[in-house]
Amino acid sequence: MTPASATQPAVTSTDTNVIWLQRLEGAAMLGASIFAYAWLGQSWLIFAVLFLAPDLAMLGYLRSARVGTMSYNLVHTYMAPALLALAGLMLGPWAFGLAAIWIGHIGFDRMLGYGLKLGVSFDRTHLSPAGNKR
Repeated sequence: MTPASATQPAVTSTDTNVIWLQRLEGAAMLGASIFAYAWLGQSWLIFAVLFLAPDLAMLGYLRSARVGTMSYNLVHTYMAPALLALAGLMLGPWAFGLAAIWIGHIGFDRMLGYGLKLGVSFDRTHLSPAGNKR
């Protein structure tokens, strides 16, 4: 049986450019979320306390790689905080603040090169070319 890395195509400079573009996009989302949170005038202590909370989804890896991948990816996509922000229209400004924190966390992760997990291992993400380490 051939190792997965042996069957992957070679990483090209175009692949690397796309990865850097996604990292810049993450930085932009982090910056926008910080700006939005400041505009909302909510507690920076709450921001600091909750900023890493989405990473608790990694605890799913204690169960299995499949559960870990699903739980991690579920809270590391922009869809869930976008829905929370939409719900903020009914729930109030605290929901907007939580969504801003959540979006900031995802942007921070993407800026650092941590992407959505591919299910093979924790290291394999949509931001790591052909599964190689960054």
